[in-house]
Amino acid sequence: MTSLKRSYDPGNAPNLSSKVYVRTTRAGKVQKIVRELYLRRDIPCSSRLCSACLDVAPTDYRNKVAPFVLSATPAATKSFPNGHYLVPDTNAFINGMDLFELQTGFHDVIVLQTVLEEVKNRSLPLYHRLTSLTRNESKRFYVFFNEFRQETYAARDRDETINDRNDRAVRMAVKWYGEHLQQAVKARKSSRCPSIVMISDDKENLRKARKENIAATSLFKYIEGLDEADKLLDMISVGQEQRDNRLDKAALIYPEYFSLSKLLTGIKSEVLHQGTFTVSPYNYLEGSVHVPAFNRALLVLGRENSNRAVSGDVVVVEVLPKDQWKAPSSKLVDEETVNKNENPEVEEAETIVSELERKALQEEVKKTHGTNAEGHAQPTARVVGVIKRNWRHYVGHIDKDSVRDPANQTRTQQTVFLIPMDKRIPKIRIRTRQAGQLLGQRILVTIDSWDRDSRYPVGHFVRSLGELETKGAETEALLLEYDVQYRPFPKTVLDCLPPEGHDWRVPADTNDLGWESRRDLRDLLVCSIDPPGCVDIDDALHARKMPNGNFEVGVHIADVSHFVRSNNAMDDEASMRGTTVYLVDKRIDMLPTLLGTDLCSLKPYVERYAFSVLWEITADAVVVKSDFVKSVIRSREAFSYEQAQIRIDNKSQKDDLTQGMRTLMMLSKKLRQNRMDAGALNLASPEVRVQTESETSDPMDVQTKQMLDTNSLVEEFMLLANISVARKIYDAFPQTALLRRHGAPPRTNFEELQNQLMVKKDMELRTESSKAVAESLDTCIDPSNPFFNTLVRIMATRCMMSAEYFCSGTQAEPEFRHYGLASEIYTHFTSPIRRYADLEAHRQLAAAIGYEQLDASLQSRHKLEGVCKNLNVRHRNAQMAGRASVEYYVGQALKGKVLDEEGFVMKVFSNGFVVFVPRFGIEGLIRLRDLGTPEPAGAFDAENYRLTITGSRNVTIDLFEKVTIRISDEREESTGKRKIKLRLV
Repeated sequence: MTSLKRSYDPGNAPNLSSKVYVRTTRAGKVQKIVRELYLRRDIPCSSRLCSACLDVAPTDYRNKVAPFVLSATPAATKSFPNGHYLVPDTNAFINGMDLFELQTGFHDVIVLQTVLEEVKNRSLPLYHRLTSLTRNESKRFYVFFNEFRQETYAARDRDETINDRNDRAVRMAVKWYGEHLQQAVKARKSSRCPSIVMISDDKENLRKARKENIAATSLFKYIEGLDEADKLLDMISVGQEQRDNRLDKAALIYPEYFSLSKLLTGIKSEVLHQGTFTVSPYNYLEGSVHVPAFNRALLVLGRENSNRAVSGDVVVVEVLPKDQWKAPSSKLVDEETVNKNENPEVEEAETIVSELERKALQEEVKKTHGTNAEGHAQPTARVVGVIKRNWRHYVGHIDKDSVRDPANQTRTQQTVFLIPMDKRIPKIRIRTRQAGQLLGQRILVTIDSWDRDSRYPVGHFVRSLGELETKGAETEALLLEYDVQYRPFPKTVLDCLPPEGHDWRVPADTNDLGWESRRDLRDLLVCSIDPPGCVDIDDALHARKMPNGNFEVGVHIADVSHFVRSNNAMDDEASMRGTTVYLVDKRIDMLPTLLGTDLCSLKPYVERYAFSVLWEITADAVVVKSDFVKSVIRSREAFSYEQAQIRIDNKSQKDDLTQGMRTLMMLSKKLRQNRMDAGALNLASPEVRVQTESETSDPMDVQTKQMLDTNSLVEEFMLLANISVARKIYDAFPQTALLRRHGAPPRTNFEELQNQLMVKKDMELRTESSKAVAESLDTCIDPSNPFFNTLVRIMATRCMMSAEYFCSGTQAEPEFRHYGLASEIYTHFTSPIRRYADLEAHRQLAAAIGYEQLDASLQSRHKLEGVCKNLNVRHRNAQMAGRASVEYYVGQALKGKVLDEEGFVMKVFSNGFVVFVPRFGIEGLIRLRDLGTPEPAGAFDAENYRLTITGSRNVTIDLFEKVTIRISDEREESTGKRKIKLRLV
């Protein structure tokens, strides 16, 4: 969007439109308010056919006119043989945004200011998608400021609704464009004038347009005239008018939501409660909402009580009477089994709950309440309103049983079910003309609505990702599922890179500006220690003995902020991506490869800019002094963890670099012990490494990651650097320091694990502090089962809160504490190549030491809150995408194999149990129905966490028990994913 600046020209002098409002103040005084709008004639049409606009168009600060966007030869169709420009109204964008985003079509689109503002008011996510299109040079979407152009400004008439006025403004702009281009073409002495076509789904707007001789059509009619119309028509969302017509005919089966005023009043009076709705991964009929007023989550049981909420929605709930409170489910219930073979075409007279669902719920109600934490009734609630929908693009596959006519010779629309990959999301109804072709494909859809007459949400097809189980389709699916930004970096970002490219070097002349205020640390024996194959090297270390007997230790971090300046296109992109995402076979970078793997990376044998933290540390690992400097370093070597460990352990190696590494090892062990003494937690998570074939990336083997002392060496000094930097930036910017906190979990989070350990092992888990948790976890040892302690630590990790980024001014200082690290203050500073939070911390630290001025965006608490919110989402999504990638590749690595492995029971239900397999870092369900046909009977003892199975063989399954299981693979019917199949041996 161009800055509208131009010297005064009488021929283009702005017109003044003013409106006078009169209002009475509370004091009874009458005030006259005048609102003025300057209308001008120099806002360009931006068509390359028009030379008149080029002569009067405003200039930017360099006195240059912005390049015109709209093509001189726009696409032609049968209806518009001379080519055409599209002018969609608000409804067209809302119903067809997926179409407009297609790279293969829908170019030369005029986005009116009126429409852009309406889209923003209707849907902020859609507005961001639309503005992104206007920045995509290849799409040629031009924002025309019709509200400021004299000929296209529409003053609101008396008694005219805002909607009617905006529709009229759209028609006026279309009409002006048509007449304006006729003159432009005439001046060029050309007979080919493109048509200006208004796209609208508003019948009245279309009727008025045709009456005014404006070329206008509905989105549906326009698509019908294009090639591949069958595929494109599937991408139009269900319009409001269609939904209203259906509501008139169908029975309303869900309760109506409370009005917004009633919701807000109820929340304020604490009669109603707001929180995020989450569905259990084990039982699709059970949801929960955490709210501040209750120390336990509120249970939401059944479809009627969840009332069209989708996992992730921000909802308002009403607590049910106490006699309706229930215990959490002890049963595994999955939708695909309960509601198999439903007819997606049936919409009238539906019931909210199927008969099988009703039976499943009744069994839960009848369940006797034991004395343990699992058996206690919990507060139960129902959803009465949705504050914010978490709807997004969903990945899944077409349920083959819902396709009534796979051949579909007539190409008619049919309604089918999409089964999402995420089991917590209900089936989605979509209407499509290509059901047969989409069978066996991984496809992308979006939800359009979930009205009171429909048992399931309604959506539309966006695109196919490819065949199920193919590497490309499954990788793209998980990136979309976790909203990872994986498209190539746009040209505007690449334009921010140093013009020298890979030839960039640290200036040889120390008087160069690049050396200003930097310390020359090239003489230090610095090295990096990273995972094997690491090319984006963020950090390097050194240690040397000082004359006074203490040690100088340095952590040197890549100086990314030198290359990525605040608020440029690269910074905006990095801020949006938030983090680099690591998959088994690829890396989705936060920054372009030139920076991440070359110019910023602290590669050995070359000089690099760094941000160094230098300490004086005693032999007992006590920090005497800290110093923070921008520097230039030259790393001597890049080690893998294993290489570094071998070098440290090799007693014949006595060179200064190795001695420095041994010093780091000695100090790191003392630092770690100091942290543990302070109450830091040593938790565990299942981590495996998938070995892949170098050329094809096909999985070959799965191995448990080995943790060496060098892993801990690096970790301890990175933690120390992060803590030191956190204190420095908080002292300098007490209201706007970007920090990271880990809240203490409520004691109720540990109740189930505490009870399990007491009942099954007679062990006590104390939770009054992190130190108490750490000490009691150390005592959870079973001599007959060496893995038991690790299993308990994995389960304890799941009781924890998530760590989060925050702005210091939004929390009281006691809330800064990082529970897991037992540190009073913490931030992320040591990985700026792959985390945007670290880049922001670098900028704050640079300002804190007086190296440079702090950008205004880092002094605004409001802006930083927004940055932190996005970073927390991106960080969590990146973790889940990484785990999903490992899960997919483990499944592929075991394809066709049958293995017997050791497993441990992690959870027991009344109709199955969960087993964790350490070798592959996976956990899987074994249901009673998997143990034989007919399904054997099971007696569930909730108080003792025991399931006794009777039938062809009698087996007792106890929590924490070691079992032998047979691992094979299968394609899970419900998700289309290849999964590990576990069977009890």
